[in-house]
Amino acid sequence: MLSAKLLKNPIHALALGFGTGLAPKAPGTCGTLLGLALYWLLQYLAVSPIIFIAITIVCFIAGIWICQYTADALGVHDHPAIVWDEVVGYLITMMFAPSGWLWMLVGFGLFRLFDIWKPWPIRVIDRSVHGGFGIMFDDVLAGVYAAIVLAFIDYAV
Repeated sequence: MLSAKLLKNPIHALALGFGTGLAPKAPGTCGTLLGLALYWLLQYLAVSPIIFIAITIVCFIAGIWICQYTADALGVHDHPAIVWDEVVGYLITMMFAPSGWLWMLVGFGLFRLFDIWKPWPIRVIDRSVHGGFGIMFDDVLAGVYAAIVLAFIDYAV
């Protein structure tokens, strides 16, 4: 069982989604909820699409180091409590989505589906790419898959 003491370190706090990753059940889903909250905040602040993309890219690049740092401290590659990758994956899902709660919820469901299901090549990457990049990249791909399906849904309606 992980200790909440890890949250005293700001890098671990980010990696653990400010404690959402410490949830005893479905830490990835709880981490994605943090991503949903961050997305909502950025929408509320009316952040431009260019700034949103820049924030997402910075979160991804920083996440490589953040996740590696915490994985090293825990001694486990891609420990379930590390959820910064879910936050970034959800932001990628929503990058070109229409605004509104319904889209946020559909994006949430689609991202969780692809993150859990791990269709090709996500599963291959999850198993073969290690380190902070590997922790982040499978969720980036899940976010891309979810974004594509979300775009198709938007186009269909």
